[in-house]
Amino acid sequence: MLTSGGFPRRLEALGWKQTVRARGELGGDEPAVAIVGARAATAIGMSRAHAIAKHLASRGVRIVSGGALGIDGAAHRGALTGGGPTTVVLGSGLDVPYPVRHRPLFAEILARGGALVSLVADDAQPRPGMFVGRNPLIAALADAVLVIEADVHSGSLSTARAARTQGRVLAAWPGSRGCDRLLATGAGVLESELDAELAARGQLRQREVAPLDPVATQVRAALLAGCTSVDAIVLHTGLAVRAVLRALPLIESSFPARKQ
Repeated sequence: MLTSGGFPRRLEALGWKQTVRARGELGGDEPAVAIVGARAATAIGMSRAHAIAKHLASRGVRIVSGGALGIDGAAHRGALTGGGPTTVVLGSGLDVPYPVRHRPLFAEILARGGALVSLVADDAQPRPGMFVGRNPLIAALADAVLVIEADVHSGSLSTARAARTQGRVLAAWPGSRGCDRLLATGAGVLESELDAELAARGQLRQREVAPLDPVATQVRAALLAGCTSVDAIVLHTGLAVRAVLRALPLIESSFPARKQ
């Protein structure tokens, strides 16, 4: 268990108040990058997460993720393959790490100098709200958050929102609806291992975007303000539902489609 005096530097700088329970080695001041994304990820998305994590870990960057199936698990495995430590931010207690399928992976992470951390009691069973609740800690333990693949309702977008609130670097890989939404609202472009290295150093590559019409501009502003559903955008802008639905693809398609 970490008291406020034992918090990692990044948490202390944020004025973090919640108790953080930890098992293993959280590391010191080495660079750290969070890699997150969908549980129901594509094989391509998981391959990208693994490759980026491996590349960064081989260059001394600690990889942080949520331990879930899909992108998270691929990122943790990539970090181990790259010879670096990785931190798992659990949505359950340290004594009941979830998902069960990843318990051998979690044991290997601890054995190889990584850490498991949690915001709940050690014996707390996983419940849905815990996973969203732990996402700000994922962002807080990293210098940058990279979203590899996500739908518009993905929990990874809550990690992205936390990254923005905390002043973390945020980048996304084009091609999935959630990532394209992040790109449309200012996230940096992630398309290579070099982009990931730049993000780890606090640098982002932005894509030039064609000018939007007035309606799409209002919708984009609503997204930047935190609206996450069509109803919320309609309420925020006063636009008709049909107008919002027409504008959303324009915003997302302003980033050219990438090869899958």
